[in-house]
Amino acid sequence: MKPITICSVILSVSILFLFSCRDQTKKAGFENIKTVADLEQHSKEFTKRVEKVTNGVYVAIGYGLANSILLEGDDGVIIVDTMESIETATDVRNAFTQITQKPIKAIIYTHNHADHVFGASAFTDGRQIPVYAHETTSSYIDRIISILRPVITKRSMRMFGNFLDDDGLVNAGIGPKLYINKDSVIGVVRPTRTFEDTLTDEIAGIRFTMVHAPGETPDQIFIWLPDKKVLLSGDNIYKTFPNLYTIRGTQHRDVTKWVQSLDKIRALRPEYLVPSHTGPISGSEKIYKILTDYRDAIAYVHDQTIRGMNMGLTPDELAKTVHLPPHLAKSPYLSEFYGTVEWSVRSIFDGNLGWFDGNPTTLFPLSPLEHARQMANLAGGESKLQNQTKTAFEKKQYQWVLELTDHLLRLNPKNQKAIDLRVKSLIALGENQSNPNARHYYLTCAAELGQDLVIRQLGKPTSEMVHSLPMKGFFDSLAVNLDAEKSADMNLIVGFIFPDSNENYTVHVRRGVAEIQPRLMKNLDITVTVPSTIWKEMLAKLRNPVTTIATEFDIKGGKIKFLQFMALFSPEYE
Repeated sequence: MKPITICSVILSVSILFLFSCRDQTKKAGFENIKTVADLEQHSKEFTKRVEKVTNGVYVAIGYGLANSILLEGDDGVIIVDTMESIETATDVRNAFTQITQKPIKAIIYTHNHADHVFGASAFTDGRQIPVYAHETTSSYIDRIISILRPVITKRSMRMFGNFLDDDGLVNAGIGPKLYINKDSVIGVVRPTRTFEDTLTDEIAGIRFTMVHAPGETPDQIFIWLPDKKVLLSGDNIYKTFPNLYTIRGTQHRDVTKWVQSLDKIRALRPEYLVPSHTGPISGSEKIYKILTDYRDAIAYVHDQTIRGMNMGLTPDELAKTVHLPPHLAKSPYLSEFYGTVEWSVRSIFDGNLGWFDGNPTTLFPLSPLEHARQMANLAGGESKLQNQTKTAFEKKQYQWVLELTDHLLRLNPKNQKAIDLRVKSLIALGENQSNPNARHYYLTCAAELGQDLVIRQLGKPTSEMVHSLPMKGFFDSLAVNLDAEKSADMNLIVGFIFPDSNENYTVHVRRGVAEIQPRLMKNLDITVTVPSTIWKEMLAKLRNPVTTIATEFDIKGGKIKFLQFMALFSPEYE
């Protein structure tokens, strides 16, 4: 058996965040990196400021990826959306204090995304205040322990460019950047007042109605202030083509519901529109025109994609044929600084028909390695394929270089000439991109390949946040991290008792499968008793695992055997 170290144990149980035994803090940078003019100009959208929308309504822009909104009432204020970390939220709160020192009486989340909820505890001072959200928002927040967290983390860090220097990361499309680093602290506060369809309430003399409006997320809401004709739209509109699909990875977004939500907003005829990204808009007719163009763009992409699907077109064909009509493409609210039409088309296809494109060739395709071998044979050998790649680079056919180096690096992952050509092509593609998501992804992948950049999850949770996360997510993540090869001949049953929360779990590792049961099974080989708070804190690396296991865990069946059991879950991606 592979030697067990405390590092391997931490890797095996790092479910909340991708902690590692080595730290990577240096920003990746490239000499003489270029930026296209329209992306450079777009940064002006995020000049750091607090903007007055109308009496009693203020929006903080440029403090983080998202906006935070202050609603001032008679004897208190409401905060809508709370930034991505306690640090950015504190910065916003200090700015709001310059406007009014009235106490914060409520928080509203427009949806569950991290840049809207992770700074909440900076606004509460430990007090119990109402936190409003859709009834499903809390469950989506719990997905921080998602079984897909490792891959989404890596793709998110590439997309947002968190490991790039300032020359690489010009802006994030919908905000200046995602202000998260290794020292950032995140502190979401649980929603306490939730609703299904609509909820009307009044706080500090502020009358407001919250309406469920699925779009970028299923739990998205908008807030209507009838006395001021102000509408807070969350992430269902911002000054860029929307992320109908995000390259970090997400469940299918039902864009027809997004259109319906925008129609609900249009019907109210707001005089002020305050998105949770980019700046506010004023003027009823102007807002109506922008909303109409926005919903028409989404509807157009959906409808024309479905039309093409029914004509038998594949995703690749559709991605190159569906384009916004000129009157929509020229709208400043539909420039592709965040989402793109091409990515949206592919997502709509997959969300409706699944992965199979209809071409029988793709039913059982060659493995990537076999395909690479055949490509090399077709070129006349690996060296000639290498020469073709070099020629493509000299002709500035950078996309073709990426596709050819896919094959070369399958055949020989240490092919330095192929690596160099691929890195240079990634940089060239990145610096010519107006879309920040694509730019960051290209440049970060170039740094991973050419500079040995290692992506790690940034930020750390407060203990209160860790305690609030459901135990089920921790154990579900164990199951998908089981090393099938190591456990192929194993039959081991481990029970976990959490006396403080009155929860019990059993993990039965059985020949490559981990069966998880929310109860104690019979015939346990190992029994672990530990407070749930300590268990969760250790997994989140808020506690030293060596001393914690030694002093806080009551293990029947042998601590060495327990450590060997935990080592079975050490994920290969680390």
